[in-house]
Amino acid sequence: MRPAAPAAAADAHQSRLLYELCALLLTVLGASPDDGAGARPLLPRQVTPAGVASMLLGASMALMLCGSVTFMLGFFLMPWVVGLGFLFLFVGFVTNLSGIWRAILLWPSAACSPKEASSPWHILPKPSFMSM
Repeated sequence: MRPAAPAAAADAHQSRLLYELCALLLTVLGASPDDGAGARPLLPRQVTPAGVASMLLGASMALMLCGSVTFMLGFFLMPWVVGLGFLFLFVGFVTNLSGIWRAILLWPSAACSPKEASSPWHILPKPSFMSM
């Protein structure tokens, strides 16, 4: 079992790093931490190259972490999506197959006269311009 002191120290270190990253981001964006209703002009602040590099490193690490998590979620959920797609495809196929077989088996008992059955228009109705 791990002692509690190193875990608390690691949490404090992460909190301090997060606070410093947010402060650096606010500095770069030009907002002051005590952004009150005062009308005093904001003085331009100096941003060091190391600070910009640290901010870009943090942003790229956050993007890589979020991208990796998104990729893993997609990787683990893709078999479920494909399985549901195949299930719906199979259900649709069985539903259409039963309708086709019902149409084939019940076709002779359809209510049509022998005269209509001998014409080629027993499947499709006659267009209105062909009726006499």
